[in-house]
Amino acid sequence: MRVIEAVSEIQEVLRKFKSEGKTIGFVPTMGALHSGHISLIERSIESNDITVCSIFVNPSQFNNKADLENYPRTFELDKKALGNTRCDILFYPSYSEMYPGDIKAPVVLGELASVMEGSFRKGHFDGVTTVVKRFFDIVEPDRAYFGLKDYQQYAIIKYMTDQLKLPVEIIGCETRRSDQGLALSSRNQLLDENGIRSALQFSKALKLAKSMAGKAPVEEIKKAVHSMFEQNNNCRLEYFEIADGLTLMPVKGFSGSSRIVAFIAGYVGKVRLIDNLILFP
Repeated sequence: MRVIEAVSEIQEVLRKFKSEGKTIGFVPTMGALHSGHISLIERSIESNDITVCSIFVNPSQFNNKADLENYPRTFELDKKALGNTRCDILFYPSYSEMYPGDIKAPVVLGELASVMEGSFRKGHFDGVTTVVKRFFDIVEPDRAYFGLKDYQQYAIIKYMTDQLKLPVEIIGCETRRSDQGLALSSRNQLLDENGIRSALQFSKALKLAKSMAGKAPVEEIKKAVHSMFEQNNNCRLEYFEIADGLTLMPVKGFSGSSRIVAFIAGYVGKVRLIDNLILFP
């Protein structure tokens, strides 16, 4: 595996591969890699000649300075984990390489970025789309892989790609979970054993919603989930929403949509976690 830090170098290397007709798969990450990330790498390796993984903790998508400072950074461990796969290139750019000048958000997201994560993390998705578009311009991948644990991010990146008519296929990959059901997340590294046990409340809430979907009204499901958190002092619920999987707008029932998803976010101590689960069909 080759480690590249400069934009000019990776463009030169990838230009050669493209001239040979090779396909490029791309997995953007912020590091602190876990088996969920590795599964994205493996999906890319299966379908492409060359796989590129990036590690870049993007300041523009954090609206909380402490959250940015506390985000786990484990580059040497990440490099070792990637080295155990058949990933071809690790792209590890500096801030100045990624943002050489004033780069603006590439699309107006409107309502897509005003609900759920967008409501609680102002400007977050402008930062996400800005850095992902920048990566796409640098790497020019044929396919890019995103975990569905960040479902709203996936939907917004797909929207951006469609709006800008970018020649890259956006592939959403299933959320990886622990044996107990906890969605794998880099932020889990910030939790102790008690915190991990407490965090299971989020996946339990989603399972409850799934069991009630189609049998109970949406508002009744929301009340049941909120009640779960009122009885648990170790977790704080930030939001629970049931929304259309395409528009991300809240739904009132389980008909008339190709996909309905339950979204949840909250805190275990000072650690913020998100999760989701497809409820219908």
